[in-house]
Amino acid sequence: MPTTPPLPRRLLAELLGSAFLAAVVIGSGIAAQQLSPGDVGLELFENAAATAAGLFTIILMFGPVSGGHFNPVVSFVDAAFGGISRRDALAYLPAQVTGCILGAITANVMFSLSAVSISTHHRASPAHCFAEIIATLGLILVIFSLARTRRANITPAAVGAYIGAAYFFTSSASFANPAITIGRIFSNTFAGIAPTSVPAYIVAQTIGGALAILLVRTLYPDVTPADAATVLLPHEQDHRDANPHTDLVAPRP
Repeated sequence: MPTTPPLPRRLLAELLGSAFLAAVVIGSGIAAQQLSPGDVGLELFENAAATAAGLFTIILMFGPVSGGHFNPVVSFVDAAFGGISRRDALAYLPAQVTGCILGAITANVMFSLSAVSISTHHRASPAHCFAEIIATLGLILVIFSLARTRRANITPAAVGAYIGAAYFFTSSASFANPAITIGRIFSNTFAGIAPTSVPAYIVAQTIGGALAILLVRTLYPDVTPADAATVLLPHEQDHRDANPHTDLVAPRP
C-alpha cells in the first residue's frame, strides 16, 4: 500500500527543487551572456535548452518525494482537483519561493557576481502579460492532460520540452511560475526581471492557472483526485521503504 511522505520531507524537496530550478535558469542565462555576447538569439537558445534539460532532471530527482511542483500555480491547481490538500499547497508556496531566491543567489555566486543584485530588466508590457497567461495555461494543460490519460511517466520530459519551446513562442520567455518570477528579481542578469514587473506577471500567471482549471474540467470532466495525485510524479513511497523485512509484497499494477 502506498503512503505519502511526511510534509516536512516534501517541503524540503520543493525547496531544493526550486533552488536547483532557479540556479539552472539564471546560471545558464549568465553563462549564455558570457559565452555569446551580443547574440541575443543564441543566448536565448542556450538558456532555453539548459532550462528544458534541467527541469526534466530536477523533476525526476525530487518528484517522487513531493510531486515535483516547484510552482505555486501547479500546487494550487493540484489542490483544486484534490491531488494535495489546500493546507499542503499553502505550505508548498513559501518553500518554493524561498528555494527560487536561494537558487538565484547561488547562481550569482557561482559566476563571481554579487550574491544579490536587483534586476533592472523591465518586462511587464501588455504583450508580455498576455504571453504569461498563455504560457501558464499551456503548462497546466500539459501536466493535467498527461495525468488524466495515465501518462504521468512522460510528464518530466513533456514539461521540460514545453517550457523550452515556450521560451521562443511567447514574448515573455515563459516564466509561467510565480516563485521563479520572484527569484529572478535577485539577479540583474540576462534572466532577471525588475521588481516593478513582477506583480503583473504573477497576476497573469494566476489568470492562466484559473483558465486552465476551467479548460481541464471541460476537456477532462472526470479528472479524479487519484489522477491529480500523479502531478507531476506520484509523490508516494512503498511501505517496503520503511520496513526492509516486508519484501514479499504483491506488485502494483
